[in-house]
Amino acid sequence: MKTIYFMRHSEPLKPISINNKDSLQIQNEKWGLTINGEKLAKKKSQLNELANFDMVISSNYVRAISTAKYFTKDKLFIDDNFGERKFGINNWDELPKDFGKKQFDDFNYKLPNGESINEVINREYNSLINILNNYSDKKVLIVGHSTALAALFSKWCEIDYTGDYKFRGKTFFDGKWEYCETFKLEFDDDHNLINIENIKLN
Repeated sequence: MKTIYFMRHSEPLKPISINNKDSLQIQNEKWGLTINGEKLAKKKSQLNELANFDMVISSNYVRAISTAKYFTKDKLFIDDNFGERKFGINNWDELPKDFGKKQFDDFNYKLPNGESINEVINREYNSLINILNNYSDKKVLIVGHSTALAALFSKWCEIDYTGDYKFRGKTFFDGKWEYCETFKLEFDDDHNLINIENIKLN
């Protein structure tokens, strides 16, 4: 059996752009953490369940990296494939109403320069299989993003965009994503998911 922990990043600081020439995507990737976000990540890292990881992997987003740093003593690995779903817009006003729901109703739906949920699943799953193949003897934490993680979980689970997440007919998560929300996934030797648990720790 192989175990992988997945965590959503901690609370992000969302700067207000005055004269920033970066694309909206790059601005999004640069969000760091609030002071409370730093405190929350540090607090979570002191829990026994979330201690002593052999390998910590983060998406390339600053808020994920800033969260992941608390769970490693020396090395932090970056994998862009665990980044958040790309919207493909230049201004938040361009985002269609109910965009998130539309994506989860139709996994191929996307904006011209953005990503579909199926594309997000594929890139994350490819990296996950590589991790399972090469680091099966390690205690691994992957720090990512709520929409991207929900997309990946939908490969094995029933995901309700506004409600419960179920695995093999049993609810394991109420769908209310908190910062540093954490999940423990267990796989058999053929990379089949055999158990998923929402780790609720104070």
